Amino acid sequence: MDQTMKKIINISLGSSEQDYEFKTNFLDQDFTVKRIGTNGNKTEAWEQLQRLQSKCDAMGVGMVSDDLHVGEYKFGSSETKKLTRVVTRVPVTTGARVRRLLQCSAIRYTQKELGHYFNNNKVLFLSGMANYEMAMLMSEYTPNLKFADSVIQSGLPTFLKSISALELYARGRYNLNKVSPIDTEKRHIPSLPKVKKHLITKAMKDSHVVVGTCADLRKYGNTESLKDKTIITSFVTDEDFEFFKEAKVNLAIDVTPNVFDQVVGVSVVEAMILAASDIPADELSCADIEDIIKELDIKPRLLHPTGEFRNIRRFAFVIHPLSQEYIRNVTPIPKRFAHTPLMNAVEKVVALAPPMIYSEVKGIKSPCGAEAEGWLITVGGTPKEMLSHSPEFTYKRLLAASKMAEKLGAQILGLGAFTKVVGDAGITVAKRSTLPITTGNSYSASGALWAAADAMKRLKLVKTVEGKKIPAKSMVIGATGSIGSVSARLLAMAFDEVYLAGRNEKTLTKLKNSILEDTPDAKVFITTNPDDQLGDMDVVVTSTSGAGKKILDIMKVKPGCVITDVARPLDLPASEVAKRPDVLVIESGEIDVPGKLDMRSIQLPDNVVFACMAETIVLALEGRFEVFTIGRNTEWEKVKEIYKLGIKHGMKLAAISGVNGAFTDDDIGKVRELALEARKTWKSK
Repeated sequence: MDQTMKKIINISLGSSEQDYEFKTNFLDQDFTVKRIGTNGNKTEAWEQLQRLQSKCDAMGVGMVSDDLHVGEYKFGSSETKKLTRVVTRVPVTTGARVRRLLQCSAIRYTQKELGHYFNNNKVLFLSGMANYEMAMLMSEYTPNLKFADSVIQSGLPTFLKSISALELYARGRYNLNKVSPIDTEKRHIPSLPKVKKHLITKAMKDSHVVVGTCADLRKYGNTESLKDKTIITSFVTDEDFEFFKEAKVNLAIDVTPNVFDQVVGVSVVEAMILAASDIPADELSCADIEDIIKELDIKPRLLHPTGEFRNIRRFAFVIHPLSQEYIRNVTPIPKRFAHTPLMNAVEKVVALAPPMIYSEVKGIKSPCGAEAEGWLITVGGTPKEMLSHSPEFTYKRLLAASKMAEKLGAQILGLGAFTKVVGDAGITVAKRSTLPITTGNSYSASGALWAAADAMKRLKLVKTVEGKKIPAKSMVIGATGSIGSVSARLLAMAFDEVYLAGRNEKTLTKLKNSILEDTPDAKVFITTNPDDQLGDMDVVVTSTSGAGKKILDIMKVKPGCVITDVARPLDLPASEVAKRPDVLVIESGEIDVPGKLDMRSIQLPDNVVFACMAETIVLALEGRFEVFTIGRNTEWEKVKEIYKLGIKHGMKLAAISGVNGAFTDDDIGKVRELALEARKTWKSK
C-alpha cells in the first residue's frame, strides 16, 4: 500500500451498481476511495470487511442502521455491531456522527439561505427515532411535527404529534426491548397493509416537509403525496433524483455533502476524517468533527427535481361579517327576514361561533418568484357585537383563529376589518399568539393616499405641477387614529394644506407638531368640528372607528371632492353616497395582487384584496414573518417600507371602487361633469 496516499474502503449493503473508485485530496492529504456494494448480502459484507481491512487506512460501512438516541434512551443494532466489530486493525465507522451533524447543519443552512424557510412548516418524519437530533432542531422553527414511527414500526393507526410523544414512544420501545429484544434494523413491516400505506400517503400529502431515507420515500411516496413537497434525505443517486422528478418534488435537501465529483455517503466522509486526523479514532469527539466540517465549509445539496423551485409562503387573514347583510350573503337565510328579531338573534349567535375557514387563497405569485397561499379565517362577530362585549371577547376568538392558522401551517396572521381596531389594536393578540401578527394598517394608509391621488388625476379638477405640492386643501377625519395619523403625514407632504379633524384638541395639536417636525413647510390646521371646513376641501380622508355612526354631513361637501373612506365598516353608507352624485366617494385600501388570485368572493373585483390583507401577503412573499403593524400609532417608516416591498412584489393600485363597485372612466367623467355644473352655483356652507 502506498504510504503517501490514504486509502478508504467503504463496504455497503446497497447495490453494487453504484460502486466507484476515485482519487482526491482531502484535508491536505491524498486519498484513494473505493466503494463495494453487496446488494443486501450481510454475510458477504462481513467477509469483505474482514478481508480488506489490512489493505486500507479506514473503513466505512454503508446502508446500515445507526445506534439511535432518543431522549435518554439508546437503541443499538445487533447487525451493525456484528459488521463493525469484525474490523479490528483500522478505524471503522457508519458515519453516524457526521450524519447527525450534517443533518442539523443542513436544516440551519436552508433556514437561513431561503429566508425562514421552515417557519411553522408541517413536517413529517418517517422515522423520528432515527432523526431525533434533527427533530429537536426543527422544533425550534415549527411546532407542527409528526412522526410515523408508530405506524411503520408498530402498526398503530395514529401518528406521534410532538417531541414528547416521540420520547414516550421510545420509552415504551425501550422497556419492551428489555423484555423481548427488538432489532431496530427491521423497523418496517415487510408487507405494509393498504390502510397503513394510505395513512402515510395522506400524511405526506398534508405535510410541507417530509424527512426520510430515499428508500422509504420511494416506498411510500408518489406524485399525489410528494408533489410540491420539500424532502430531507441523504445520498440522492441519479435513480432517486429521477423518481423525485417524476413525483414533482419541489425541493430535495440532500444532507450528504457534494465535496467530491462523486457523490459519497457519510460513512466515507467520516472514514476519511478518521484517516486524516492525528487524533486516535476513539478520542476524536463530535466537537472535533464539527470543527473539521466548519473548516471544510460543507453545505447540503439543494436539488430542484422539476427544474424550477417554488418558494411558497403561507399566510392567514382574519375576516368577519360587517353587518347582518354579510351574514345573509353566506347563509341560507331568506331576505324577507332582514331587519327582524330573527336576524338580531342570528347575529348574536354567530358572534359566539368558533372561527372557521371561509376560503383557501391560491395563485399569488410575485415577479421576484416567491409565491403565497393561505386561508381566510372568519370570526363571527359584527362590529355591533364586538362593541357590545369587552375586548377580551374578541381577543379569545382571534387567538383561536391564530391557533387554527398555526395548525394549517400559516407563517403570519393578518387582522382584517374591525378586528384590528378592537381593544389595543392587535398588541394583546400579538403578545399571546405564537404566530406573528400584523393589522395591515401601514399598507392601508399607503393605499388610501395612493387611491386619492389617482382619483384626483382622473377627475382633472385640480391642476397639478410635477414635483410640486398639489394646490388643494385636504382633511383627515379621525386624524389621531392609527391610519388617520399616517394619512395626515402623507397629505402634508403632498397637498398645500391639511386639516386634522378629531375630538381631542390636545391630541390633535400634538400630532400637528409632530407632522411639522417631519415636514416643516407644511400648512397644518386642526379642528374639532370638521363640518365647518368641509365645503372648502378637495380631498377628505375618513378614518374612524365609528361602526356605522354618522361622521360627516355629505351635503356640505364641495362638488368634485374626493372622499377616501378607509374606515371598516364604512363611514359613508350607500344611502349617503347616493345623495351626492357630484362627489367621488372611494373605498380605499384595495390592491391588485400579482398572479391569478383564486379564492372565495370577498365582494371585490377579481384579483383585488383590501390593503390590510395585501400587507399580510407582501410580508409572506418577502419571508418577513414578524410582528409588523400593531397598535394605534402606525409608524411612518413602516408605511414607506411596506409600500416599497409592495412595488417590489408586483402590487398595484386596483381600479378605484365605491360602494357600488369599480368606477369606470365613464363613471368618473359623469362625476366631473356634475361637479363642474354644481360649482357654478356652489357656496360653502
